[in-house]
Amino acid sequence: MARHRKSKRLPKPHPHRFHHRTTPGAAPGTLVGDPTRPRTKMHAFVYSESSVREFDPQSADEVRSLISPGNVLWLDVESVGDAKLIGEIGALFGLHPLALEDVMHLHQRSKVEEYNGCLYIVTRMHSPAERLQTEQVSMFLGPGWLITFQDMPGDYFEPVRTRLRESKGLIRRHGADYLTYALIDAIIDGYFPLLESYGGRLDTIEESLEDNALRSPLRDLHGVRRDLRELRRIMWPLREMINVLLRGPTEWIKPETQVFLRDCYDHTVQLLDVAESLRESCTDLRDLHLSELSQHTNDVTKVLTIIATLFLPVSFIAGVYGMNFDADVSRFNMPELRWYFGYPFSLMLMAALDIGLLVFFWRRGWLWRRD
Repeated sequence: MARHRKSKRLPKPHPHRFHHRTTPGAAPGTLVGDPTRPRTKMHAFVYSESSVREFDPQSADEVRSLISPGNVLWLDVESVGDAKLIGEIGALFGLHPLALEDVMHLHQRSKVEEYNGCLYIVTRMHSPAERLQTEQVSMFLGPGWLITFQDMPGDYFEPVRTRLRESKGLIRRHGADYLTYALIDAIIDGYFPLLESYGGRLDTIEESLEDNALRSPLRDLHGVRRDLRELRRIMWPLREMINVLLRGPTEWIKPETQVFLRDCYDHTVQLLDVAESLRESCTDLRDLHLSELSQHTNDVTKVLTIIATLFLPVSFIAGVYGMNFDADVSRFNMPELRWYFGYPFSLMLMAALDIGLLVFFWRRGWLWRRD
């Protein structure tokens, strides 16, 4: 499936920070807006098997006029900073206040909850960036309508919109439950290029280690492993959410749509398997790098030890000859001090000892690296 973006995304908050705007002790269902968010926009599709129309409603009253029997309404709300507008939409469709509060609180995990008159679905959509960043996507599935709330501009839903406009596939021949499946499938497909990019980064790190084992890839490996851990934390609830939709009542998800949801479930399992495999690759590359560093340190230590060992007997001989001897006192006081060949003899003795040590090291296999 092709993947497109509507617009460039704005900078996201740090993924490890927790943002909760409701005052502690506030009544359940309290909606608190965020003025720093982009202006809330709405886009609507009203379609049937034979026709499709698009609208950009500016208020809840305009949305009310789009509800018509025999047609499916998809209302896509972009940005959740306007608490008043979201409250009006909730009142129009009878959405539960607790579910609307979860829409405004953007830290929810993927889940499915059933309220009177609709099904509330939460999932997380990947946002292209150097680091893994996700945004919350909330969906309300009701009889003949689907409402989606996105945190930021831009999504992976453009192929779905194209299928609606051009009547491709089954999307206009089925109801809002099939549209819900199509959006969830688009969200899941958006994670595959991310995992492919992580695989490419790991291949690059492995090649760099082969070319230069001393180059430290630990920072890059830590970044990839951190993102994969976060991705695994996202995918587990997403898999359970789809499993709930598969086992849930057919009032909201028809049996013919559940067949397609099983494919989404398989994709989430595949994503988890690939993410776990890449995490193991991160560990293997880290261990390989550390072992190479340890081997390099051992090689350096070995060379320095050999050099020190070669100079040890030389230093001993030089130290002996540097002592204060007097050959006039006794014939045992270094007689070769007055010998004509005494100096060449001491140099030859030093060279002979070093050559002997090198031969000994070579026979022991200490002068080369055994692979």
